[in-house]
Amino acid sequence: MSVARREQLRRGGLTVLEICAVAALYLGSARLGLLQQLVRGQVTPLWPPSGIALASLLLRGRRVWPGIALGAFLVNVTLGPSLPAVLAIAAGNTLAPLCSYALLRRTGFRAELDRLRDALALIFLGAFTGMLVSATTGSATLTVAGVLSTAGFWPTWSVWWTGDAMGVLVVTPVLLVLRSARLPKDVPPSRWAEALLLGAATLGVGFLEAGSTPLLFLGFPLLIWAAFRFQLAGAAPCALVVSTFAIVAAAGRAGPFAGQDLLTSMITLQAFNGSTSLTALLLGTVIGERNQAQREIARACGQLAEMAAKIAIGDHRTTCPGGEGEDGEGAKAGEGAYDGPAPGRA
Repeated sequence: MSVARREQLRRGGLTVLEICAVAALYLGSARLGLLQQLVRGQVTPLWPPSGIALASLLLRGRRVWPGIALGAFLVNVTLGPSLPAVLAIAAGNTLAPLCSYALLRRTGFRAELDRLRDALALIFLGAFTGMLVSATTGSATLTVAGVLSTAGFWPTWSVWWTGDAMGVLVVTPVLLVLRSARLPKDVPPSRWAEALLLGAATLGVGFLEAGSTPLLFLGFPLLIWAAFRFQLAGAAPCALVVSTFAIVAAAGRAGPFAGQDLLTSMITLQAFNGSTSLTALLLGTVIGERNQAQREIARACGQLAEMAAKIAIGDHRTTCPGGEGEDGEGAKAGEGAYDGPAPGRA
């Protein structure tokens, strides 16, 4: 067997493993998302598989799309009213992240999320625009299949779309951050203590959100703290935790969601989750850009200082010896010039 053939088989095997891993992650995260279902046992206010699907495409490329399709089919095959409806819903769940991926690629999106334009593209193209495909396809399929009434189309569509969009806004940044995360070196103990304190405070505020008192707003100071001190690496996980506890409160009709109908609860929940994600993404990327600019300015100042020092040393060396050499050459030239009569002819 030739080397090229073996390399081709190796790449094919790795691709198959990646597809299986994406399908398994999609299926597992879907089971977690369905714990908070609100419509017909399959429509939730946060759909983590959409975030996992888009992150997989951004990190591994379009070759892993069969894993998304397989995972979507396995999730819906036990939920859908019929096989054609299951295939249609799975197709919508597969096309939505592919559309988001294509839109992001057109804008020059970078998975490092180190620019403000990347955060804006993920929000408005990856989440809000791309997820229209899955919400529209799924809600229309359930309506055509007779599972939903015509009056129930828009409430279901709103929950479906916001759930998929929140999956992208909340889950995708965490996965992208984890991909590029590195254990920091030479970090003082106070920094680790601050990170632990932030984590404990986030969990504490989350439990308050899920309680009977409407205290959703307490999550925003934590997001600002996480963004300023830890950039997107701290803000993205913090937003995930805060949004998850808010969804638990909405599913349990607790706190600000008590006594509200489905549509009102969804508007309140997704307005909060959207504000949370926007705060985390925008602040995290803007502060990251500022820190990068400060590092580049400091590096440029150091290079300029080094160049100025070299120029000063070079000028000093050429001025002192060189000036004496020029005077000496003038003196030597003057010694050979004499306008008076030649000696011995007086």
